[in-house]
Amino acid sequence: MRVILLALAVAAILAAALWWFWLRPRLPDAETVADAYATPLPEPEAALRVFHLGHSLVGQDMPVMLRQLAQAGGFENHAFASQVGWGTPLRTHWDPDIEIPGLETVKDGADWQDAREAIGSGDYDAVVLTEMVEIKDAIRYHESAKYFGQWADLAREAAPGTRIYLYETWHWVNDPAGWVARLEGDRGPHWENGILLPDLARNPERPAHVIPAGTVMARFARALEERGGVEGIAAPEDLFGLDPEGKLDPIHMGDLGNYLVALTHYAVLYQRSPVGLPYRLTKADGSPAVAPSAEAARLMQEVVWDTVTSDPKTGVGT
Repeated sequence: MRVILLALAVAAILAAALWWFWLRPRLPDAETVADAYATPLPEPEAALRVFHLGHSLVGQDMPVMLRQLAQAGGFENHAFASQVGWGTPLRTHWDPDIEIPGLETVKDGADWQDAREAIGSGDYDAVVLTEMVEIKDAIRYHESAKYFGQWADLAREAAPGTRIYLYETWHWVNDPAGWVARLEGDRGPHWENGILLPDLARNPERPAHVIPAGTVMARFARALEERGGVEGIAAPEDLFGLDPEGKLDPIHMGDLGNYLVALTHYAVLYQRSPVGLPYRLTKADGSPAVAPSAEAARLMQEVVWDTVTSDPKTGVGT
């Protein structure tokens, strides 16, 4: 029995070594990465059609807020559709035999469209993909790099002009390691090395870009701390929503957080500064969203533009 157990242990070690050296996603070298993001994308000249694929950190309200921002920025015909579930990894969206949790609650909405049909149609100017969180678990157990690449390849094959984005999200605000620390620490090793850059290694001439919402949130939190808060927002928790019992929802954004995320999408997709855009918006159900104060809105807009223009992987020029 000991011999058998020892043999199994050795086999497991060898299998792990084989995966690490031969089967794990390959990363491009630093020169390839620098070259891929050296030239910003051309600025859109017209309104975009955007497809959002993901989960509840996309939600229903944020894309509607993005549409309003685009319209206010002069892109009146901005349009979008989405396929979102509850905590849904890209792998589940890809596999037709796996049920997408929560899909039935949004499937009848006017903005829903089957993801494979939508992305494969080539009708969308931008495809925004995001992965479930905990991001480390998604990469380890749900093969994030593989399925991001498959969705991205579907978009590339459908239309040569479609822009592909990885929407970087966030963690639980009560994360024991610290919310800002996690945001600042996970971007490189997980969102980039675990998802974005393996795709770049296969497609150096047509890279996916980043919508850095998590990075924006970390910088906004730092700015809040430096100022001792701004009117209406004292701490990052004020960006989050409430659960059905009226307690803090530690993962889903409230109206203020969704506004910050929508600003980030606008700045990246349209490559325009969001400074001066409206901050009194409506939600998907037509009701007024809780608006940030003028001071908070201005700080959000400035942090977004500073972050987006200092990050070559967004595709936005300085």
